[in-house]
Amino acid sequence: MEEELRRAAFGDSPDMPVWSATGSSNARVRWLAAVVLGGQGHYAAAATVLDALRNDPDPVIASLSLSTRASHHRQLGAHHLARALDGAALARVRSAGDDDPDGIDAHGARTDALLGLAADSLGAGRLTEARRLLALAEPRSWRSRVRRGWVAAEIELASDRAHAAVGPAEEAHGIAARSAAVRHELKSALVLGTSLVVWGTPDGLTRGAELIKCELNHTSEKGLHPLVWPSALVLAGLPRTAGASAENQAAKALSCVLRRTDPVGRRIALESAWMPTGLLRSGEPPNADPRTNFLTD
Repeated sequence: MEEELRRAAFGDSPDMPVWSATGSSNARVRWLAAVVLGGQGHYAAAATVLDALRNDPDPVIASLSLSTRASHHRQLGAHHLARALDGAALARVRSAGDDDPDGIDAHGARTDALLGLAADSLGAGRLTEARRLLALAEPRSWRSRVRRGWVAAEIELASDRAHAAVGPAEEAHGIAARSAAVRHELKSALVLGTSLVVWGTPDGLTRGAELIKCELNHTSEKGLHPLVWPSALVLAGLPRTAGASAENQAAKALSCVLRRTDPVGRRIALESAWMPTGLLRSGEPPNADPRTNFLTD
């Protein structure tokens, strides 16, 4: 079962139904199932699993569960709540063990926590701190290298240095593609496409828009709603795109995500300045820039 769950979490089957795995006696299998559920936007279901694993006897699983829960909080705009969880995740792992190909090991857990803390600092506008934390992360696995590229690109975007965001985004996209990790490749396409669009060169605008259009088609087909709404919103803001249609698609995906979120998560999202909750109110424009909030894993 673990190999199937790895394919769903980090491979070619991100839309795999994994509900039965949430009751497994194997903690690693349950964590993998929660990762898949989070990628599909089932935040409440994922939270139930992750909250039960945060005190697991295996410090790696406990740490990964905390940082995964933190990433879901960030995706709902609650960077302040994510920070405490990422800090706890970092405290749980002390020494490195055997290398796991997908980073399900002590070093991978430590890297996840540091990258999460960097993203939390970014969300709070502390860019110098975010860069310092990013520099502390030393990824070994393909997954950690991809995630580092995402955070590096997002720091540059937040620093109004879109040209500098393209390099790490391009690297992350290449690593994810070579690893045949569908969800990570699609997320990387969103980060790269957004970086190119914000940079704004004629060639970059064309390539960026095409990347995001292709990514949006695939994420919609796979039901990866946390990636659908920011992708559709980026497209809605571009010239020569069907703005109203894209906004409608974003609203539907965001509404789906919030329906699958626990009550606390919904309240946090609706109150967060990071979330474009204006989409959910008839006649109101989006109230947040989707190009600055696609932090997830």
